Amino acid sequence: MTELVPARPAVTVATIVERDGRFLVVEEETRAGMRLNQPAGHLEPGETLPAAAARETLEETGWRVEATALVGVYRWEAPDSGAAFVRFSFAGAAHAHEPARPLDRGIVRALWLTYDEIVARRALHRSPLVLRCLDDYRAGARWPLDLVQEIGAGALP
Repeated sequence: MTELVPARPAVTVATIVERDGRFLVVEEETRAGMRLNQPAGHLEPGETLPAAAARETLEETGWRVEATALVGVYRWEAPDSGAAFVRFSFAGAAHAHEPARPLDRGIVRALWLTYDEIVARRALHRSPLVLRCLDDYRAGARWPLDLVQEIGAGALP
């Protein structure tokens, strides 16, 4: 009998950016069709988590943002594939838009939606993380960025 080995989780980042009561989201093409998500993606080697969140937001939306707080850390397993993820979700402040910037492959467009509009599209969310992170943000979850410590390889004993 073959024993299933749990997937090692991928580290991902997401950014919740609010402006005038609207939230920055992306429509993206996935294997399951068009989905709605926060700007999000994978941590790259040598990158800090807040820097990864800012980079992914720029690449997916054309918005330059600064991570201002950690909203939460979430572990999720996709029921269809068993893929596991640990998502670091950040609150972010939008500073500048680059409308001519090409968006990442698969990203159809960036949108500013109200909370109610996001809830109304729940069936199209990329994962349950979309609404959970947004709800935690709206409930006031904000942790200092230094809650997550970056330790360089040379600093370990």
